[in-house]
Amino acid sequence: MRLRAEQVGSLLRPPDLLSARKAFAAGRLDLAALRAKEDDAIRAAVARQRDIGLDVFTDGEMRRHSWLTGMADAVDGFLSDSVMLEWHGPGGGREQTTAKIVGGMLRKREMLTASEVPLMQSLAPSLPGPFKVTLPAPSNFVPTGFKPGVTNLFYADRDALLADLVAIVRDEIAWLMSQGVTYIQLDAPFYSHYLDPQHREAMKMSGADPDAEFEAAIAGDNATLAGLARRGTTMAVHICRGNSRSRWYTEGGYDAIAEKLFAKLDVDRFLLEYDTERSGTFEPLRLVPHGKDVLLGLITTKEPALEREDDLRRQIDEAARYVPLEHLAVSPQCGFASVESGNLLSEEDQWAKLRLVVDVARKTWSA
Repeated sequence: MRLRAEQVGSLLRPPDLLSARKAFAAGRLDLAALRAKEDDAIRAAVARQRDIGLDVFTDGEMRRHSWLTGMADAVDGFLSDSVMLEWHGPGGGREQTTAKIVGGMLRKREMLTASEVPLMQSLAPSLPGPFKVTLPAPSNFVPTGFKPGVTNLFYADRDALLADLVAIVRDEIAWLMSQGVTYIQLDAPFYSHYLDPQHREAMKMSGADPDAEFEAAIAGDNATLAGLARRGTTMAVHICRGNSRSRWYTEGGYDAIAEKLFAKLDVDRFLLEYDTERSGTFEPLRLVPHGKDVLLGLITTKEPALEREDDLRRQIDEAARYVPLEHLAVSPQCGFASVESGNLLSEEDQWAKLRLVVDVARKTWSA
């Protein structure tokens, strides 16, 4: 089965789930009651995805505070503090990320996705396609987690920190495969720091080499997958330029990282943001090795306006100049709620965009 229409990951949390999460944080709701609310939201979201006709299913990351907080929730060694990022877009400005600073040796207490997999396993027999589990790539936690004067009291350098992060995520992937999960997605938005001209210049001014750092990130993420028996498992990577309350933190095409990204990263499927001019052109896709799939994130999750079907199909035709059409697919550019408060659109806007994904995919690949 070719997977042509899918969602990247997160979905907007229903208002009653957001209320339940606030009540749990305030101590007015116990964990069992919160889990029941999450289960209801996930079942409803999966049913809606099935009705729309998506090829890949997700729990919408309904149990997460943000796309990557499962790491600090399941692993000792993170502080409550986090680094600042400069956000662009609605309400932009400097704000702390949800990624925590490392202030101790990392020790994994439990699986990051232990609470997520069982419900999706129970729903899987009724689904016409696979469900995916998303994980943050270990490389994300190096630029956000390594704070000089704090982290280096426990890790000599960034490479040492990355090695422990690799072991944690590799253990997670092996466990997911043992549980029969056949689609695993690594989210790597911090790769976009290495393609943004301003971020690259800032790295150089600080004495860092953005190309060498990106190569180290690729090597670390590859080590997460090395030696795993992946037969029957789809491994994907998702790259965007930041996604929080309809904001972003980097800009620029894939040109600066395309050669290393596509030639060296050992995944089957690249999920790429392409919803605005900030993402550049499709030309870097010429470097994608033959046989690998590219998911074109053409539909924005940042705004409610619905894209025009004809425009999307023209974009797919343009991308097919560089990657054969049989190795292309379509999706939104990112999740709808990378943080639990979600992007600035409604649930009905969200489902209309996902219906559009399916409509465009069916008309493009059934013709």
